[in-house]
Amino acid sequence: MIMKMRPSRVLAKLRYGEVASCTKLNTADPRIAEIAAMSGVDCVWTCEEHVGNTLQDIENQIRAAKIYDVDTLVRVPRGSYSDLIRPLELDATGIMVPHLMSAEEARQIVYWTRFGPVGRRPLDGGNADGAYCQIPGEDYLRQANRERFVIVQIEDPEPLAELDEIASIEGIDMLFFGPGDFSHAIGVPCQFDHPEVNEAREKVVETALKHGKFAGTVASHADLQDLVDMGYRFLNVGADVLILTAGFAQVAEAFAQLRIDGQPD
Repeated sequence: MIMKMRPSRVLAKLRYGEVASCTKLNTADPRIAEIAAMSGVDCVWTCEEHVGNTLQDIENQIRAAKIYDVDTLVRVPRGSYSDLIRPLELDATGIMVPHLMSAEEARQIVYWTRFGPVGRRPLDGGNADGAYCQIPGEDYLRQANRERFVIVQIEDPEPLAELDEIASIEGIDMLFFGPGDFSHAIGVPCQFDHPEVNEAREKVVETALKHGKFAGTVASHADLQDLVDMGYRFLNVGADVLILTAGFAQVAEAFAQLRIDGQPD
C-alpha cells in the first residue's frame, strides 16, 4: 500500500470558502489537545514563542489531535530554518512565524519551508510527515507543498508598507493579524478597537484577499461574525487556560454560594 500524507482539514475548508475554526493551547499536556480535538474544532494551535513547549510536547499534541483528524498549527520561534521545519517533520499541519517584518523575510521563510520549485526546504522523508520513508519521495514533496500551510503574523506596523509584496509571495498561505502586539507596538496596548488597530485589521484581510491568500486572526464569541463578514476565514477563539480558569471559577463560585441552615449570612 502506498502511503499518503494526511490532508489538511483547515486547507480543505478554506479552499471551499468555508470558515476554519481554531483554539489555542498554552498547556503542554496532550490530553488537553485531545479534548480540544474531540470538541469538533478544525485546528489546535500550540506555541513555541511564548510557551516552554519542547518538541516532544508538540509531537504528542500533534498525535493527540490527529486521532480526531484535527490539524495542529505550531507557532514557531524566530530562529534558523531548523526551528521552522522540525514541527512540520513532526507532522504539524502548519506553522506560524511571529512578527514578520519584511517581504525579504517572507521570501526567506518560503525558501526554508517549501520544497522545490517553490523553495529549498531541506529534504528528509524519514519522519512522521513522510510516514517514515513510506511516502515516495516525489509524492512527499508535492503533498507537503499542497497539504501543509505557512502563516506569517502581521503584528507590527513595519510590514504594512510592504504588505502587498508580502501577500504576493508564492508559498505564503495566510496573513494572520495579531491585534495584541500590534496595539502594543503603536503605543495603545490592549486597545483592540483603537482606530489604528481596526485600520490595520482591515488592511490585512483586504490585502490577503486581493492576492488570493487567506486571512486569519483571533476572535471572541462577540466579534466572530463581524470578522467573518470582513473576510477572515481562519479564526481562533479561546484558549485552554481561559477555559480552565473559567470552569474552575464556576466550581468555586458554586461552593461560595452555599448556605448552611443555622449559620449566619
